[in-house]
Amino acid sequence: MTRLLATALLSFALASCGAVPEGRQAQRPAATQARMPTATAPISRPSQDTQMCLATLGASGARFEPLPDRYLGPGCHQLGTVKLERLSSDADRIELSSLGPLSCPVANTLAGWVRFGVDRAARQYLGSGIARIETMGSYSCRNVAGSSRLSAHATAEAVDIAAFLLEDGRRVSVKQDWSEGSSAEQSFLRVVHQSACKRFGTVLGPDYNAAHADHLHVERTGQGKSFCR
Repeated sequence: MTRLLATALLSFALASCGAVPEGRQAQRPAATQARMPTATAPISRPSQDTQMCLATLGASGARFEPLPDRYLGPGCHQLGTVKLERLSSDADRIELSSLGPLSCPVANTLAGWVRFGVDRAARQYLGSGIARIETMGSYSCRNVAGSSRLSAHATAEAVDIAAFLLEDGRRVSVKQDWSEGSSAEQSFLRVVHQSACKRFGTVLGPDYNAAHADHLHVERTGQGKSFCR
């Protein structure tokens, strides 16, 4: 009798361990909740605009990987972004370095600029095509320097271009060659700057301010009008 009673009590205790009052969900331990991801949005099918953008980017010959949408802070997000690894020129491939998440529309604009505005200019002015473009990144959750306004980097809609590595091994950098490079190098940098102004909403270079002395900032938006400096 004692054994039967003990068995019954044990069975009741085990059943109670998994019981959840009706209408309530079991609560995870606090430590487990703290590790749950909160930045990535639920996986969903890309919008029609994003699908079209990805198709256009693929048709350009670019190598890329679509990324999940993420919300990373007040006003900061990565929506419809890609990890862009390589672009196409007329005759070859152009590698990209240090480039983070980038919105698909900006990636498409970048692909067109690099092929028609950068590589062709390099062949014309420097006698060699582009092998790699060195960037200073794309996404960064921050404000415009010296202001309280969010930068286009905070929504992955801007890229900072630092230098161009040519197929013949030469390296042309904004910092070193904008003012001190050969006449051909200076002409090349100014031509690619002006061609960027025809495609992007905002383009900022060394002539704008000291903060851009070492790179060309290109972004999709221009707040209703283009801004080229």
